[in-house]
Amino acid sequence: MEYFKIIDEHEKLNKGQQKQHRDFVDVMLSYLNQPMNPNDEEQTYIIDQTNIKAIILDMIATALKTSTIVIEWVLAEIIRHPRVKSRLQKELETVVGMNRIVEEANLANLTYLDMVIKESLRLHPVAPLLIPHESMEDVTIHGYYISKKSQILINISTIRRDPNLIPFGSGRKGCPGLQLGLTTVRLVLAQLVHCFEWELPHGMLPNDLSISERSRLTAPRAQQLLAKPVYRLPDKRL
Repeated sequence: MEYFKIIDEHEKLNKGQQKQHRDFVDVMLSYLNQPMNPNDEEQTYIIDQTNIKAIILDMIATALKTSTIVIEWVLAEIIRHPRVKSRLQKELETVVGMNRIVEEANLANLTYLDMVIKESLRLHPVAPLLIPHESMEDVTIHGYYISKKSQILINISTIRRDPNLIPFGSGRKGCPGLQLGLTTVRLVLAQLVHCFEWELPHGMLPNDLSISERSRLTAPRAQQLLAKPVYRLPDKRL
């Protein structure tokens, strides 16, 4: 089938060669015909090409959807806080200048942009309850008994608003598309803030901008962000 073309190409390139993981597809192919759960002695579920294709499509689609939500939230918070917007634009003017647009190579030097994005992610996590997990064995955590095969939902939204807790996690169960998503978010936001001023409609003040969200698996803004872009760079041909 046509949708297996990329996987087939990787398999052909890897034949007769030492296993080298050149990209994410190669990593997934290394698990081909392996059990999904290493503790499953009966090997009920085996990873095949269909599973690999689904995982890759999920990673790309999820990264695009969540990135869009993050960009809208961060831009809304930047508009709501003019002081933050001015400081961010100042950083962009220093690092990039006013005669060109932001490029990916500039992102490493935009430290304040990273701070703004992380603060927005803390306040508005894309998935407030994270992905459901299942306990693999009976366990007691802080006096709470959790039986084997219980479905666990983690309220990351509450955790990130608790000053006594670490707001961001890490480890092998982190999002595989994290770097792709963050790079996209940082580059798009940097260009939007660097190239444009953003005016709210009908004389609306920044403090009037709603920060309510819709409750679902993801948490987008309850109302779409409406703002008018006004070009701010001197050369309008860019």
